[in-house]
Amino acid sequence: MLKNKIFNISSSEEFEKLSLEVYNYQYQHNPVYQKFSKLLKKTPENVSNIREIPFLPIEFFKKEKIVTEDQKAAITFTSSGTTGTVTSKHHVADLRIYEESFLKAFEAFYGSPEDYTFLALLPSYLERTGSSLIYMADALIKKSKKPDSGFYLDNLKELSGKLRKLDEAGNKVFLIGVSFALLDLIEKETFELQHTIVMETGGMKGRRKEMIRKELHQILSSGFGVPMIHSEYGMTELLSQAYSSGNGIFETPRWMHILIRDPEDALSYVQDGKTGGINVIDLANANSCSFIATQDLGKISGSQIEIMGRFDNSDIRGCNLLVL
Repeated sequence: MLKNKIFNISSSEEFEKLSLEVYNYQYQHNPVYQKFSKLLKKTPENVSNIREIPFLPIEFFKKEKIVTEDQKAAITFTSSGTTGTVTSKHHVADLRIYEESFLKAFEAFYGSPEDYTFLALLPSYLERTGSSLIYMADALIKKSKKPDSGFYLDNLKELSGKLRKLDEAGNKVFLIGVSFALLDLIEKETFELQHTIVMETGGMKGRRKEMIRKELHQILSSGFGVPMIHSEYGMTELLSQAYSSGNGIFETPRWMHILIRDPEDALSYVQDGKTGGINVIDLANANSCSFIATQDLGKISGSQIEIMGRFDNSDIRGCNLLVL
């Protein structure tokens, strides 16, 4: 099966070949995607490279059931949203694919989860159901096998004490938090962390004014006493994540690829170094749709991927991005 090949890609040629196989498979077995593809006059017969593959607008996850082969969902992940807004739904047929995706990606970028104590400051996500980020964080916490790993809601004093104690003892700590909560934490106390990775997942969720990533990272870097703030780029509609170890430069795992489309012509791509809309190929989305046109802006310069914000007319879901 295709999903057995996803995590064994070793070259760009293999990625492109498998992407075309997945396109063919999803065209045949995903009614919504097939209809969309036909409207663009795209079929497996006239798609010969990844730039010719049609990318489904991410808004479809709010309006349609995006599934391949209509398999029963093992879980349905939902996006965050304000009262009255329509949220995205990602029906996941095989949780093993999601688990393998985020574990292999984490190991590729950071090593074994067992090396870290995970402190998850994700109050807005904990306050609702259906968060794929909470599912991932919970799995990493369990994989760490550290008694101090866990979630935090409003108990910032307890978190501060534990963070300071673990770091001073020389333990490797992974603090992952939503942006507004990390800002709340350093407003109460400042740190000089030596052994801790601080990762923001973006989003103020109406709790604070939005700010550009550079400003946010400067404030967080100063407050935590760390040279760089790491970031995660993921969303409800994807089963893979890209990671940044600083300066807003992201890397993707081998089975995920980002292209930059022309903001004025969604079927064309911009030149290297130009800003445009982000299209994502996520082969882990084997049972939904692997080709997603997001509402996010970015640019690629050589091998460097920058995630820059959202289109002005996009709703702010508070999921892993900041506005320009």
